[in-house]
Amino acid sequence: MMSPISDKELYELVNQLSETYFNKPFIDKVQFNARLRTTGGRYIPSRRIIELNPKYVLEFEKEELYGIIKHELCHYHLHIEGKGYGHRDRDFRELLAKTGSPRHCKQLPSEQKRYRYIYECQKCKAVYKRVRKVDVSRYRCGKCRGKLKLV
Repeated sequence: MMSPISDKELYELVNQLSETYFNKPFIDKVQFNARLRTTGGRYIPSRRIIELNPKYVLEFEKEELYGIIKHELCHYHLHIEGKGYGHRDRDFRELLAKTGSPRHCKQLPSEQKRYRYIYECQKCKAVYKRVRKVDVSRYRCGKCRGKLKLV
């Protein structure tokens, strides 16, 4: 898969967002990783690299990509400063709020239609969408404990 923007343009975008929202330069490496499937990006502390999912550039508006970059920059800058950069750390959550960064990214439209199995409760008619097959003899409805049926 070809990356939608060049590496140089991507670095300049990340550095610009870093200067604007964090008042600090981004001095390390940023790259696209087409193998990312369930996330918009990730920060690898041991290598000080930000990896971004190129599908988010293709399938969403630029604001979604900016949000992902700001989120990863929160990890990056807190890690460099020696503060808590994990998702559960107070420093991280406060910096997210301060910079207006999202806690999670939206699901890709191309990944939303992945459900292969749809189950329905025979008693309350609740619907369960699953990617993997469920053993209906072992599992029941979570709402009323009724039997499930593959639709």
